[in-house]
Order: sequence, then structure tokens, then C-alpha cells
Amino acid sequence: MRRRLLAAVAALALLAGVAPQAVAASTYEVQPGHASENFALTGGRAGAVTIVTDAAVLETFGAWIASESSRGEVVASVRTDVTDPGTQIARARVDLGERGGTGAGWLEFDLGVALAPGHEYTIVLEARGTDGEVIWHGNRSRVPGAIPSWNYDLEHWGGWVQYGRGRAAHLTNWNLAFYVDDALSEHGCAGLNECWRHVPAAERHVYPAGLIGAPGRPHALTAYAATGASYVPGSSVLALPGGPWLYAPGEGGDPVVVAAGDPGALAQIEESRAWLASGSVPGRTPGDRELAERALLDLRLLLQESGAVAAAWRSAWKYSWPRDSAFVAVALARAGHLEEARRILAYQDATLRRDCTGRQANCLVGTWDARTRLDGSGPPDDRPWQLDANGFVPWAVWQYLQALPTSERAAAAAEFYDMVRLAADVAASSLSEAGLPPARPDYWETSYPAPNLGTAAPLLAGLRAAAAIAETTGRFADADRWFAAADRLAAGIEAAFGRIGYQRTIVEGSGSDSAIAWLAPPFNPADESMWEAIDATWRVLLEPTGGVTPGAQWPRSESWTPETMFFALAWAHGKTPERAAQLVDWLDSHRTAVGAFPEKVTAEGDPADAATLAWTAALTLLTLEALADPLPTPPAGPAREVTGDPAVEPAAGTAGEPGTAGGEGVADPADVADLAGAADVADAADAAGADAAGAVSPTGAGARETRPRAGVLLTGLVLGGLLLATAGTTLIRRRRPD
Repeated sequence: MRRRLLAAVAALALLAGVAPQAVAASTYEVQPGHASENFALTGGRAGAVTIVTDAAVLETFGAWIASESSRGEVVASVRTDVTDPGTQIARARVDLGERGGTGAGWLEFDLGVALAPGHEYTIVLEARGTDGEVIWHGNRSRVPGAIPSWNYDLEHWGGWVQYGRGRAAHLTNWNLAFYVDDALSEHGCAGLNECWRHVPAAERHVYPAGLIGAPGRPHALTAYAATGASYVPGSSVLALPGGPWLYAPGEGGDPVVVAAGDPGALAQIEESRAWLASGSVPGRTPGDRELAERALLDLRLLLQESGAVAAAWRSAWKYSWPRDSAFVAVALARAGHLEEARRILAYQDATLRRDCTGRQANCLVGTWDARTRLDGSGPPDDRPWQLDANGFVPWAVWQYLQALPTSERAAAAAEFYDMVRLAADVAASSLSEAGLPPARPDYWETSYPAPNLGTAAPLLAGLRAAAAIAETTGRFADADRWFAAADRLAAGIEAAFGRIGYQRTIVEGSGSDSAIAWLAPPFNPADESMWEAIDATWRVLLEPTGGVTPGAQWPRSESWTPETMFFALAWAHGKTPERAAQLVDWLDSHRTAVGAFPEKVTAEGDPADAATLAWTAALTLLTLEALADPLPTPPAGPAREVTGDPAVEPAAGTAGEPGTAGGEGVADPADVADLAGAADVADAADAAGADAAGAVSPTGAGARETRPRAGVLLTGLVLGGLLLATAGTTLIRRRRPD
């Protein structure tokens, strides 16, 4: 025990000349919760906790501190009256600069001061001489028996205030994280491997900084936990500084620190390695294969038993997006993990909207919600649905079929054909007379009153993929109809987007967009002019850090890792695979301390936001796969000779019957038009006659009005005048709650 209950020392408390406060009813020696940033200790501010201990000597006081300062000190003082510095009976300091400056964890102060057991004392912390914030963490929920914390802020409070009382009565449950002596554990913070440690400034902007856990049961790592740690090779068990391991038991328990070689952790390591060995780990070099290994293991953690794929393991990212899931399914299928890929596609099948009863305002049969809860119980909010899923999911099904043994393809195609049919019919029916889809939110997750490339490009791939599936399974009427729709869409993309350099929308001035990469393999065939357009877009979007922004109109200087890897995946299938390899190396150099894949890279070159992001991990795997063996691309036309003029509208028939389409559950084309025209911001487009410029015709999808192309371009210019005034004003950061 660290306490020294010496009678002679206890007597010193009575000779100190400063009387402690009245005896408390019980001890208050520890409050371990530290998830919240409670009090700043810089700029003349301070925080304090009241302690009650039965010890005669207070040897050590610990507080959970996070520092963004490269220098300065944190000073702890023991007082009998928090508001009166003259009642100080002990003082200690910790030099942050000597410990690396930036960092986090339990910061211990050696006090060695005699106390009167059972009496109240206040420990005051303040930071001095700093060049960045120093925060005392705590929690913001009720702690039974807690004594309210104190905050000193002269500008805000006018001095000291006790939370939960007076002016701060509404802040009852803000409790600072602290402990005295061995109240946290027998060996203090060292016993939990949570003592304060230097965290490089480059890691401060990312959370989580990595993942541990078992399949479908991930746990987020803070930058603090990741610092100085590394994964045991081939696993999601973390080797911590000093030798112990951190792992989460497979039955869903909280992470625990164990000795290296712990039997439970070893069993989890062996199981992970066996899973990796059951498939393939792509890569040209050992470094590439380590990168791919981490991507595979993190995706396995994020893949739920339901088949939902969490975008990342952080609050607003803990949902499943059809777009991200499609990429993960293909990446796992290509790596030989076919059952996991099938589970993801089955989840998409289960969450495809086949009944919109009671949800007409933001629902269309044959489409997906923008995102769903991981248990498949529906969307978490009314975020507008995104039509690009109707392209990405059929594309993923087609890629999955190509990865299967030939003998298994027919059964798999039958399993998912109804989903593909519904999705493709909606995609085909959504096209206007100009051959373009309606103005729907895309991967930017923004509303914009004009057709965008982020929807058109994946729909083109999806229609071709659906047609190829139909053709190979003998459903020739479906195949002909969807290939014909794809031809119309391809012509519309070239006419509307190609004339302005494949910008974000059909409106001149909407700026280059990284979605152009989806007009190249493995999504769509590309000719030389398309590769030139992709290269030109890259040059426009390139950031000084080496990655790209989503588009030229993006309001912040930051690189997004998924968008950067769009180009890597495309180039891996083109004439410059070395550029793809360079981007793989770039991403590798911007991973977190433990190798997780961040969503973004700041202007300073640091990983930021959530890691691992499933979409980025999947794109990285696909790029590494393609560098060794390019993925197939859905064909641009039928493999057989086609005669006649196939209709674009869904034909009557029974779902799944060869040579037919439509049937019960197929979206009414008029519903597509109504919703596309009414959703979000399309009223302005309708007022400008935007149906001819690419929005859905108000007379219903598939209408056959004949209108001169000059009229189309003129209407587009009118629409452009309306749109340019609002360009860039409705941006919403991806993955953030509205």
C-alpha cells in the first residue's frame, strides 16, 4: 500500500496552522471517468476537486490531463478553502515540456502532505507558461457520492464557482477525473497502463485512432491508447508500450490489459490469422501486405453479424451506407472472403425499400435509405435518400459473381436478382429525356438542384452490371432494356457533363469532381479522352499534402482519403499503374500511429476524423488487388446481337422470371418523377424547365417528347444562372449529423 498511516505524520496536520473543513460523511478518493473535456486550465483558468480520504498522508494525486501545449507546467496545490490561496498547505508541479509537451493520461503529482483523515481538502490545478490548451477531463453524468467540482474563470464566472450550485446549478453532473494514492488501482495509473504519455501533435485530430475487438464487435482506440503501441502481427490485439497486450474478449467484453502471451488473447490472434489465411492478402511488398492485412482485419471488425458495415466506429459514423458497403463487399470477395461479401449483399437486399407505406415523403420503392442502423431497423433520421446506391449495389453484385467459382454463380445470381431488378428498373426509369438522372444527393451528401456526376457515373456502371447479370441468366428482355437505358445515360453524360469537362453537375462553374474516376474501370470502360479528363481533374483537386478534395467547390483545404483512392483505383486499371502505387504509398504514410485508415488528412498532413474508415480500407484493398490482377469492368453492351428497340420503362411480368421484368413492387415512374422533382431543392430547377436539362420530366420518367438539343442547352444555361448563385452554400460534411 502506498499510504503511510504514521501517527507522527498525522500530527503534523494539526500543526500546519490551517484548519481543514468539517468532517465529511464518507470518503471521496476517486472518480475515474474521463471521456469529456471538462475544464481548461490555461489563460488564467483553473479547476479543483474536493477530496475526502481516510489517510493521514496524501502522497500522490492523479488527474486525467490532455495537453496541446509544447511547453509550460501544471501546478497542483492543496487547500483547505478553494477560494483562498492563503490556505494552501502543499504544492507540486509537473513540467510538460520535459514530457514532450502534447499528450494525455493520468498526470501524477507527488505531494507528500499530512492530512486530517476524514476531512475535506481541495486540490487546485492550473497550467502556466503554455502555448496551447491544457484540459482537465472528467465525465458529465451522475456519480453517486461525488462532491461537485470547482471551476475558476474570472471572465465567465467572475471567479470560483462550484458546479451544480448557484450560477452553475445547471451543470450538476460535471465531475473531474482524479484519484488519490492507490484509489484508482493498487499501483496507480501504472497498474492500468494509463499514465500520462506524450502523444505526437500529428495524432491529435483523429478519433478513433484505430480498432481492437472481435468480428462485429469493435472497440475504438483513442490517440492516447495508440501512441507507442502496435498490433501483434496478423491480429487486432494491441501490444502496448512496456510489453502488455490490450484486447477485447470475443464474447463482447470491454478491452482488458493482459500480460503478453495471455491465453485468451493468443486464441484471438490465432483465429484472426486463420481467417486471413483462408483468403488472400494482396500486395507487391511486405509493406503493402501489412497495409492490406490491417485493412482486412479492420473491415472484419466493422462488419456486423447482420451484414451491415459500419462506416467507422464513431458516433455519427456508426451506420451502414449502401455505397460504402458495396465497396467493402467487392474488396472482401476479391480477397477470397466470399461468405462475408455475401452477407453484406444480403443486408442490402434486406434493406432495399420494397414498401413505403407511411414513408412517402422520403421513400421510393426500389431504393435505399441514405444510411441505416446497424441492426437493419431503418434509418436514424430523414436524411434524403441517394440514388447512387442503385448503381453501386448492382455493380457490387456483378463483381461478387465474377469472384465466385463458375459453378456457384447461377445460385448467387438467383439470390440477388430481385434486388438487382428493382434497383435497375428505378435507375432506368429515373432518366430524363436528356438521358440523365434527377438531382439527388450523392456522396457529398448535399442537396443541389441539378444532376450530378456522383449519381450519373455509378448508375451507368450499375445499369451495365445489371444488364450483364440478366443476360448471363437468360433474362434477355431485362438485359436489353437496361443496356438501352445505359446507352441513353452514357450519351447524356457525354453531352451534359463532357461538354464542360466533367464537372460536379451539368452546370458550368460547379467545378471538377473526384467522381469522374467512376467513369473509368472497374466501373465503366474509358477511352483516351476520358483518361485525359481524369488526369486534368486530379491536377485541379490536388492538395499540397498529396491527396485530393472531393471537388473544386469543397470549402476546406484538406485531403480526403476515399476520394484520393478513387484515382488510385482508376489508375491501377489504366496505363499508369505506377501512379496508383504512389498513392498507396501516400496513404500508408498518412495512417495513424497503429496503421488505421483515416477519413481525412489535414492541411498540415496529419490524419484526421475517424479511423479506420471502411470505404478507404476497401478502396485500398481493391487498388492493391488491381495492381496485381485488374478487376473486370461491366460490359458496355450485350454479348449477343440485339434487334428491335427495347423499351426503357419496366415491362409487365413476374419478378425473377426469365425474359420478364417489373411485377409487383416495381416503382411507378411517376413516383420517381414526383419525388425527384419535389425533394430537397428541385423546385428552382422545375421553375427553370430543368427537365430538359437533365432533371426528371414532370410528365413522368420515360416520356418521349421530342425537343431540339439547342433547347436543352438553352434551358441548361437558364438553370445555370439560378444555380451559380447558390453553389457551395449547402455543403454538409460527410458523416456528420445534420
